[in-house]
Amino acid sequence: MEERIDKQNYYLNIAETVASRSTCLRKKYGSVIVKHDQIISTGYSGAPRGRVNCCDLGYCNKKKLFPDKRHGGYDACRSVHSEQNAIISASREEMIGSTMYLVGYRSEGNNDYEEGAAPCLMCRKLIINAGIEKVIVRVNKKEYKIFDVQNWIENDEFLNGQLEY
Repeated sequence: MEERIDKQNYYLNIAETVASRSTCLRKKYGSVIVKHDQIISTGYSGAPRGRVNCCDLGYCNKKKLFPDKRHGGYDACRSVHSEQNAIISASREEMIGSTMYLVGYRSEGNNDYEEGAAPCLMCRKLIINAGIEKVIVRVNKKEYKIFDVQNWIENDEFLNGQLEY
């Protein structure tokens, strides 16, 4: 008999499917917000509605302007992050106390899961204000890490000068 996957990997599998819709040439990210075992919203990384996607342009604007920069330079990126898209697709009332499931992998190369994947600082601020309680990020097909959003509030990286990734 085949082993039944746990709930966390069930929702992470859904987030991975959502990520496959990403239009970013560098990274594919998918988010699923769940509360009381019900999916509230999903989001993937891509250009704002009505704008041309990077996959259609054939180049990454961020990579073109900052070829050696892996983190940061977000203003040059055409994409709205998956976390942001999921948050704007749900009401705050629905998100209070919810869990966000996040899967990210590189579009280039071997499509491995993004090592050290975690919401960027801008997305963390939005997650905090949305009332999301925890974020679960896929490490590999069976493993994941859990971020308690309350820790992000209490250990404010802007106050202590240490940006934790």
